[in-house]
Amino acid sequence: MKKTILLLTFVLASFYGFSQDALYGVRAGYNISNLDFDPEVPTGVENAHRNGFFIGFFGEYSLSKSFSFAPEVQFSAEGAKDQELRINYIQVPLFFKYKIGQSLSIGVGPQASLKGHSYEDGLQNLGFSALGGLEYMISDEFFIDFRYSYGLTNVIDDNAIGLEAKNTNMQIGLGVKF
Repeated sequence: MKKTILLLTFVLASFYGFSQDALYGVRAGYNISNLDFDPEVPTGVENAHRNGFFIGFFGEYSLSKSFSFAPEVQFSAEGAKDQELRINYIQVPLFFKYKIGQSLSIGVGPQASLKGHSYEDGLQNLGFSALGGLEYMISDEFFIDFRYSYGLTNVIDDNAIGLEAKNTNMQIGLGVKF
């Protein structure tokens, strides 16, 4: 609970701390996710990719002419196709963007994820990922984007079984900036 409060405080402080050239918006789209097992997929588990969706709200704050910071809060359906490996997250991506030309941006950043359902199901409640992506502005308000995240933490709660799985996720989205 303390980690959740700390995370939310950080996000709210991020929104408050940047006031010049601020844009706000919403983005939504399609997820293709899977789990990367180490050493290998356990017997009896179908590790097929899961198709899901995401929806999020963001702020984008200009740090300079080419750089911006875009904290976000989003819901994302991730994990694998197997029912026991489906994980729905409330996520906080902290996205740093670099503008390449008039319409294209590239971005990287960390992402914190809080599981949004059963807390005693053998899966970690909190996870961290590395995030990278591209954004293309269709018009002054509308954009399409692609993001890829790779989990930095094990999603399996019980390490005693010697199994590790990291979440991988691709997002293809459409958004609007106000």
